[in-house]
Parts: sequence; structure tokens; C-alpha cells
Amino acid sequence: MRRGQKGFTLVEIMIVVAIIALLAAIAIPNLLRAKVSANEALAQSTLKTLSTSIETYTTANNGLYPNAENLLTGATPPYLNTAYCGLSLSGYTYACTLATGGYTIVATNNSTSTGTRTFTVTTGGILR
Repeated sequence: MRRGQKGFTLVEIMIVVAIIALLAAIAIPNLLRAKVSANEALAQSTLKTLSTSIETYTTANNGLYPNAENLLTGATPPYLNTAYCGLSLSGYTYACTLATGGYTIVATNNSTSTGTRTFTVTTGGILR
């Protein structure tokens, strides 16, 4: 190099690129796992919210469970602010079976990149 010239050599730049690639190879899988965990936690939380609103409705209605979700969302004040049945949220789709004798709600993951497990909550708030 001539005197007075400043800058990086090709070898220095290649070393920096290799270090960045190594850090990305370590970080990206961890970020994807964290996203899957967050989606699964949200699915479980949503099922517990649905279950709690249904159980609260049942307590206020002489032990009868709601047979439609609009009984939860349409009440004043509402037992549930969002209609989740049939909704797809953060990679999970919620399917509800509501009857006056009980309920079953299933959260099914849409792909392995959004979650790896399926969750179910049944009468009494039992989460599986």
C-alpha cells in the first residue's frame, strides 16, 4: 500500500462478513424458536380467556353453558370482547363446540413455523 492510503483490505472485510454470518447462524434459529413459543403461549392464554368467560357466563345463568359465542360477546357488559371461534390468530385457528351442557375449544396450529402443538380446553377449564 502507498503511504497515506486508508481503507480496509479484502481479507479484513471477508473476516467481518464471516463473523456476521456466524452470529446470524446462531441467532436466527433462536429467534424462530422464541416466536413459536410466543405463539403457543398466546394460544394457551386465549383458550383460558375463552374458558373463563364461558364459566363466568355459566355461573350467572344457573349452570347453563352458552350454546353460541354471541351470547358471550353480545351481553352487556360482554363476557368476551372478541369473537375467537373460527378466528385465525398468530398462527392458530380456534374451533369452538358450544352446548348448554358444556364446551370444547381447540386451538390448531396452521404450520410448524407458527407452533408445534395443538391445545384443547374443555368444560371446567381443563387445558390439554
